[in-house]
Amino acid sequence: MIHQEYVDSYLKRYKKGEILFNKERKMLVEYLEKYVLNNEDLFFDERRINDCINFIQKWFFPMVPYQKFLVAFIFLYDRRTEDVFYDEFLYVIGRGAGKNGLISGLSAYFISSLNGIPGYDGSIVANSEEQAMTSVTEIYNIVSANDRLAKEFDAHKSQITGRATNSTVTYQTSNGKTKDGLRDGFDVFDEIHMYKDSSSVGVYESGLGKRPQSRQFEIGSDGFVREGYLDGKKAVAKQVLTGKLPPDTMFPFICKIDTREQADDPKYWPLANPMLEEPRNSYGKTLFRKIVKQFNKLQAEPSGRAEFMTKRMDYPEVDLEKSVVPYAQVKATNVHQPDISGQEVIGAVDFASLRDFAAVGFSGRKSDKVIHFQHQFARKQFVDKYYGYSLSDEQRAKFTAAAPIGKWEQMGLLSVVNKPTIDPRLIIDYFNKVRRKYVLKKVIIDNFRADVLRRFFEEAGIEIEVIKNPTAIDGLLAPRIEDGFAQRKFIWGDNPILRWNTQNIAVKTDPRGNKQYLKKEEVRRKTDGFKCFEYTLYRIDEVIGTDVSGFLSAAVDLNF
Repeated sequence: MIHQEYVDSYLKRYKKGEILFNKERKMLVEYLEKYVLNNEDLFFDERRINDCINFIQKWFFPMVPYQKFLVAFIFLYDRRTEDVFYDEFLYVIGRGAGKNGLISGLSAYFISSLNGIPGYDGSIVANSEEQAMTSVTEIYNIVSANDRLAKEFDAHKSQITGRATNSTVTYQTSNGKTKDGLRDGFDVFDEIHMYKDSSSVGVYESGLGKRPQSRQFEIGSDGFVREGYLDGKKAVAKQVLTGKLPPDTMFPFICKIDTREQADDPKYWPLANPMLEEPRNSYGKTLFRKIVKQFNKLQAEPSGRAEFMTKRMDYPEVDLEKSVVPYAQVKATNVHQPDISGQEVIGAVDFASLRDFAAVGFSGRKSDKVIHFQHQFARKQFVDKYYGYSLSDEQRAKFTAAAPIGKWEQMGLLSVVNKPTIDPRLIIDYFNKVRRKYVLKKVIIDNFRADVLRRFFEEAGIEIEVIKNPTAIDGLLAPRIEDGFAQRKFIWGDNPILRWNTQNIAVKTDPRGNKQYLKKEEVRRKTDGFKCFEYTLYRIDEVIGTDVSGFLSAAVDLNF
């Protein structure tokens, strides 16, 4: 067996039960002991390990045991090749664990005289320039604040150069189309959860191997992109850990909770974030308090749970196209609607085509509640074709996903129109009736609907506000919608068609964690009513939750 101080110490603490390991780190221990630590052809370069750790601790930050454990394997060598044993490192660790700080310290060490390899250039690659700059900026700030380091490094905000080795570390974006000809000694791919595939890193990878001891680091927490670059790397890691790929293929350090329930117990959080392992340093203590506050906040704002599970616990939702909220929360909107006559309200319209459905509605406020009223129009030929509207109950039962159009019509929630299209004047008539009882501030519509309806609203003297980017509105309003349902702030009365619309919504999460409201099925499962409600929330904060009609009438009667 080969030994190294920081490796032995970390594994000993795990085996004594002083720290908890998740399944992937347990597999890592078994794999290391079976394929790596019993290989006498391998050795740890103690000088480089200690030089690197001492350098980082002196100039950057105090290192914790898991970081020293990782550094040791960066300097594991093979006697037969006289080269590094590992040239690829995968670090998937919960947000806040100090991944970028470690990369900053490593990058500065790699280009320094302590490493001593001439031309050992490095690229730090991320999706955004801001993220890619993180480590370069950190090195620049540390060097600029110390005269001794200024003699070792030529520091600029765009790149840092080690004077003795003439090695430079720069930041890059993941658009590598113009980066041919790179001869890097090391590359760091940051935010790997954002990469949809390997196309953005291929140019950088091809530049490695032209310098001795070349290394590639892939770092990040988990994310919302499935079957992308990160999932591919995790699949490779699994094959390494199970012995299906050669042991030197990759060093995989994956930290995550093992079950969803563990996220609710702070004692398991170190499974995803080893910075929280006891005993914690001052940074670990501060981080722990921050995560506790974030966790407690989820009780009132459950919309943040997906982000918490994915980024803090590295346990992402597998089904990223799910319903808006559990149906029990949708049913909870079936509460008697209080009278808000005379109050300010926000209107909205949504339809995919005036040949099928159109939803019109408005929302007002009562204390912290949002009161929503709505009506829908449906074209008879459409509901006949897809829902068997004109058929008998027995005949209609044969229809797939049949909606009870006739029942909703009897409830006064829906009007079936036997015309080639739904006449826009029906929409205007609806809002004219609203104006007789409420103070209609404006009607929210998006670009497509504005093109069709703008003239009719202008002729009626009804103000409209046009949403130019409806997809962005989804991401903006998703937390308000999810939290509003969870806290039962939405009052719709008994509106089964709107509840049906809501259940027809598929929530898709983009790579940045933003929500998009899409259709679960394009034709039969209509969503117009939900989108109409959503649009009213866009400006609901502008309305006053009290009766202002008397004041407005008095103002009109004043003779100025």
